[in-house]
Amino acid sequence: MGVRLTTETSAARLVGRLSRAVGRGGGTTLPGKLLWKVDPGAVDALAARLPAGVAVVSATNGKTTTSAMLARILGARYRLAWNNSGANLASGVASTLLAARDADLGLLEVDEFALPEVMRRVRPRVVSLGNLFRDQLDRYGELEHIADRWRTAVSTLPHASMLVVNADDPLVAELAEGRDQVLRFGVDDPRLARPALQHAADSKYCVRCGGPYTYAAAYVGHLGDYRCPACGHARPRLDLAARSIDLQALDASVFDLVTPAGTARVRLPLPGLYNVYNALAAASAALALDASLDEIVAGLGTFTAAFGRFERIEAGDRRILMLLIKNPAGANEAVRTLEEGGVPATLVIALNDRIADGRDVSWIWDVDFEPLLARVERIVVSGERAAELALRFTYSGYPPQQLEVIPDLREALDRGLALVPAGGELGVLPTYTAMLELRQIAVNRGLVRPFWEEAP
Repeated sequence: MGVRLTTETSAARLVGRLSRAVGRGGGTTLPGKLLWKVDPGAVDALAARLPAGVAVVSATNGKTTTSAMLARILGARYRLAWNNSGANLASGVASTLLAARDADLGLLEVDEFALPEVMRRVRPRVVSLGNLFRDQLDRYGELEHIADRWRTAVSTLPHASMLVVNADDPLVAELAEGRDQVLRFGVDDPRLARPALQHAADSKYCVRCGGPYTYAAAYVGHLGDYRCPACGHARPRLDLAARSIDLQALDASVFDLVTPAGTARVRLPLPGLYNVYNALAAASAALALDASLDEIVAGLGTFTAAFGRFERIEAGDRRILMLLIKNPAGANEAVRTLEEGGVPATLVIALNDRIADGRDVSWIWDVDFEPLLARVERIVVSGERAAELALRFTYSGYPPQQLEVIPDLREALDRGLALVPAGGELGVLPTYTAMLELRQIAVNRGLVRPFWEEAP
């Protein structure tokens, strides 16, 4: 390590230690912010020191869960530099690389907008791209804008790097065309397809000619087995697939994992078809990083949910079930999971509009809440935009006498728990910053540990 890099990294680490010592927030990302401002090229040098290279994971939905699954699979094989705190911008990546002095492999969850710059810096060995859904339009713009940025980033990827893509997403699958080092994954079980595309599905039109796709099977949003009748563009051949899927209510998802290394039955202790997609992304990246099929099956089988993503929290004689919602596709899958597994009698649904959530909350009108509203007995709406949620549910015909508006998250959580009988479960569906705040309330009450202190 050169003198300059040694000086810069030592100073950044010192700033992080001082921040934590005085009880200031930012100890997780502050060192990286400083390093990124002073010398962004230091990230290149830190990444280059990792003997097993760097794996990058990005997606609109599921990147945190996919990264955590991959860490569970690879934890016995590699010492990881993993940003498990969720700090997935360039500064968080820099902090992760700073903190992991003895790591073998970098495992980096990366925000979809930050992906091109991070890829340019770390020159990844493996890149896993899970999906592109409409999200935070005020920050990121339309899907095609992100897809163009990803396309440019992929075009500069070293030839030897492995690109892992979700073949069921037309925009993502198209990024791999023309590359040799590619693994394509997808779901292959038409029994679980929806009867038609949801009205809020995003990528309905052919990436080549602009004509509408037809779907032999639509699984999650626009993900599925698609084909353009006009030009013939279609889902490519799958290298890894999930078949014979058995969604076991809120307990587990069981499926045949079909890979170039063989086929194995996987029991994933998470519900929902979207988590099967996350498992496929993790399994594909793990194979690219030399994991065996046995290691993949064992890792997925012992996985526990990433914080806030289908997390159960014991609260005295009651239980909290937390499912993050952040855009139409993700919220629709949370609704679908509850429909199939059992809708709690009482829900707290929290909507914030901070920068990390997206300031534009009009997306709530594209979520198919109606099946949920038909079955839930009481709803407490909370967060900074609680009134908009109340309006959304009122327009859907939800009885006003069963709806309470409590903007303060602490008060809303307490009210929701009070409405649940002893031994019962409160469903909580928060947006991102509301989830962080609610989880911090649980931390302060001793119900869970801070996520940045939890073991992988």
